[in-house]
Amino acid sequence: MKGSGFLKLNDIGAYKKSFHLSNYVWNIVLDWDHFQKSTVGHQFVRSVDSISANVAEGFGRYSKKDKIKFYRISQGSLLESLNWNEKARVRQLLKEEEYQKILNELKELPRDINSLIKFTNDKLTI
Repeated sequence: MKGSGFLKLNDIGAYKKSFHLSNYVWNIVLDWDHFQKSTVGHQFVRSVDSISANVAEGFGRYSKKDKIKFYRISQGSLLESLNWNEKARVRQLLKEEEYQKILNELKELPRDINSLIKFTNDKLTI
């Protein structure tokens, strides 16, 4: 319900950005051959998917401590995604523009996740 005063998952910048990024990576990996998918691709997609999944899970938790725990897990997934992005570039699985787009998004997300953690710390009492 619009105007209800409640924050919705799709209002969270970190969630929206990471969700779109995960679908971008998914569409790239779909075109890789079987070996590339089963080695780098599978783990790359899982790590990028895990960013938005953990933001969503944290958002759905009740307590401040639980929420922040999942937001921090999403930060770990973000770092893992940086690793797989770099490996995909070095192994020539990504076009340069794909690599740069993913890198730029991954570099922006820590600020968004940290803002979400700060907001949660500042606004929630339990």
